[in-house]
Formats: sequence, C-alpha cells, structure tokens
Amino acid sequence: METNEVLLSLTAIAQSSRLAVFRFLVQAGEEGRPAGRIAEALNIPPSSLSFHLKELCHAGLINQRQEGRSLIYSADYARMNAVISYLTENCCNGKFC
Repeated sequence: METNEVLLSLTAIAQSSRLAVFRFLVQAGEEGRPAGRIAEALNIPPSSLSFHLKELCHAGLINQRQEGRSLIYSADYARMNAVISYLTENCCNGKFC
C-alpha cells in the first residue's frame, strides 16, 4: 500500500462521525447495513450521513451496493487490514509482537 493511500484512509476516519460509522460497519460484518439503519443507530442526520459515507467510500474504507431501492454499506476489510499492515510494518524490529 502506498503512503498516499494510507493518508487518505486515515484522514477519512480522523473525524468523530466517520470513525463511528466505520466502526459500526466493521461490527456489522460483511452483510453491511442500509444507510437509514446507520443514521438511526448513530443518531446522525441523513444529510450529514450521506456526506460521511461519501468520504469513507472515496477513501476506500467502505463499499456501497444496491439491494432493491436501498443502498447497503459495508466495511472494506481488505483495505482496513492493508492500512493496519502498513502502520505495523517493521514493528518490533521485524520480530513478531
């Protein structure tokens, strides 16, 4: 993973509502949650949530798919793990820790 990609991801979650949305979706699992359920669970107005979801999608941290008339959002675990791997690369002088 490139440094700029990591910075984009970290910048996206460096805001309390977006971090809460991301953590909620990580907990939701691969099935994800519809936008309305996210807004309800986190008490975020739909217009604000839309902005935050767009930012998280742009950073590659979440995915969006359509099911009927609903947009379903889910965490991108591969991207999350790549960011964590980048941050912990060469940890402990290359020793397992």
